[in-house]
Amino acid sequence: MFKIFVKPWHLISPDLVLSAPIYAITPQLMETHGLRGLILDVDNTLIGDDEADVSAEIRVWIELMRSKYPIWLASNNFSDRRIQKVAESLNLPYRSRAGKPSRRVVRQVLEAMELPASQVAMVGDRLFTDTIVGNRLGLFTILVQPPCEELVFKPSIATIFKARSSFLRNWEIWIARKSGVKI
Repeated sequence: MFKIFVKPWHLISPDLVLSAPIYAITPQLMETHGLRGLILDVDNTLIGDDEADVSAEIRVWIELMRSKYPIWLASNNFSDRRIQKVAESLNLPYRSRAGKPSRRVVRQVLEAMELPASQVAMVGDRLFTDTIVGNRLGLFTILVQPPCEELVFKPSIATIFKARSSFLRNWEIWIARKSGVKI
């Protein structure tokens, strides 16, 4: 079933906002909200956008959740090689170049999961991509904090992109709050 929106900013209203990284999602939380599957963003949700490897903490969380729920990765990242490496290291199916908030790729993932949209969570760190696509498809949307929020100020391309990503995320949250979204 699709959600019907009265006001356009409801598209950027996540169903749940966690002030912690993704591993704060527990089987108890999933049960409370009637969730039976997860679609996860990758960059700044599972790993930092300048990191190559998944942390031990995320690996333990994935193993716990995989034993109970189907999990897919859906990333906007254009580097299929990067997302494939992450997905293979976690033994998870994935789609890169998702083009979120476009629904096409996430809809294909949802169809592969064979679960009703209302029982699947779209989990990510961005309102204007992850939350919008989830809300457009009737998924339960969860906004999480990036796994590593600190910025190290040393001149490098990675630092510039991390600062840009943090700025965009904070700007999205500011816009949402100005629109009346409770975050």
